[in-house]
Amino acid sequence: MQLTTALSLANGYAPNSEGLGQLSDFLCPDFIKQCAETVGVATIRRRRLPVEMAVWTVICMSLYREDPLWSIVSKLGLALPGKKELVAPSAVVQARQRLGADAVKEVFQQSQNMWNADADHPTWCGLSLLGVDGVIWRTPDTDENKKEFSAWKNQHGDTAFPQVRMVCQMELTSHLLIASTFDSCRSSEMVLAEDLIETTPDNSLTLFDRGFYSLGLLNRWHHAGKHRHWLQPMKKGTRYEVVRSLGRQDKLIKLSTTAHARKRFTELPDSIEVRLVTKTIKGKVVNILTSLTDPMRFPKADIVDLYSDRWEIELGYREMKQTLLSRHFTLRSKKPEMIAQELWGVMLSYNLLRYQMVKMAQKKPGIYAKHLSFTTCAISIINLIHTMFIENAGRIPKSIEQLQAQVEHHLLPIKRERAYPRCVKPKPSKYPNKKTSQLLTDWH
Repeated sequence: MQLTTALSLANGYAPNSEGLGQLSDFLCPDFIKQCAETVGVATIRRRRLPVEMAVWTVICMSLYREDPLWSIVSKLGLALPGKKELVAPSAVVQARQRLGADAVKEVFQQSQNMWNADADHPTWCGLSLLGVDGVIWRTPDTDENKKEFSAWKNQHGDTAFPQVRMVCQMELTSHLLIASTFDSCRSSEMVLAEDLIETTPDNSLTLFDRGFYSLGLLNRWHHAGKHRHWLQPMKKGTRYEVVRSLGRQDKLIKLSTTAHARKRFTELPDSIEVRLVTKTIKGKVVNILTSLTDPMRFPKADIVDLYSDRWEIELGYREMKQTLLSRHFTLRSKKPEMIAQELWGVMLSYNLLRYQMVKMAQKKPGIYAKHLSFTTCAISIINLIHTMFIENAGRIPKSIEQLQAQVEHHLLPIKRERAYPRCVKPKPSKYPNKKTSQLLTDWH
């Protein structure tokens, strides 16, 4: 049984006479084909690795980070029957090249639309909570990657690896990614964030960190749709004019824009009015700027505490890099086009796991997907995917039901208060450290 057919059966639809199954909210072959045809990727010739299998190969590159591609294709039965039992490694590479990056991007975009709509996310004051932040990915040291993505420089020259700067938009209660954009590491996060304005849903609140302070960006973000609000901490030394007081430590203020910003954002006025909410937390004064200017609808007491949810997107990046990719911070692909394809595959595979965690959390009221351990859930889901193509089709729904029934075993413990101040810890080395006495012996 092919993996896509098994997953289709596991998500609640039975095969028809043609063996493709009825369409569902998951990645079935017809869905992948439609996405590929949308971007102009289609072949008349029937190959051992058709488009739908090539997409799953890219997804499984992240799910099975330690395995080579030919082994993944063989282990999961992703190839159609042929004269030889195994698919040649060169055939897998050629299948990825025929697929390209745009097809995987289209599958990611269309699937996130379905999954986020089906997740029925909780809201705060009628607004869905979103987070936007940047992350750096390291690519193999090839001439093509250096030319496309460049590398950082210091007094000794270029660093060893070209890097990609990515900015993502995430739904914070489920960690499901909504959109992403990436470019060379020399690109600005604020410039990349402008590409996410169009994908931002209405009736939402996006949480930014201080690095995204741009009145032009924030003003365009707020007025691009209906009730698209934003929230971020105020930078130290920001100058403002108080318009009126909305309550204790709650003000409506006016921020002046610069001529440079008005030139870049032509719709930006000379000044914009925002809300400034202040709160003292553990002896530290926290100032939050937001477009939530209605004090009756958006209570001040919740706004400052709400900003702590922005950390969920940082946890999502850690889950992708450390858990999903097994701490292999360097991507696999050697060429820029394949780097882009691999990155869309990483985000697609992450969303696939997170969506299954949403379905698990829905089995227990009051529990959200962010309350579940990504590590243990990912292991269970990936192991289930691994066994799907050898299991009896009638047993797969029962296996899914058993996985979802174990949701209580995947709950994260309550987070403890920090006992020591934050500090930068050294990165653990994979090489053993010699003891001082041994070093002295070797020196003598």
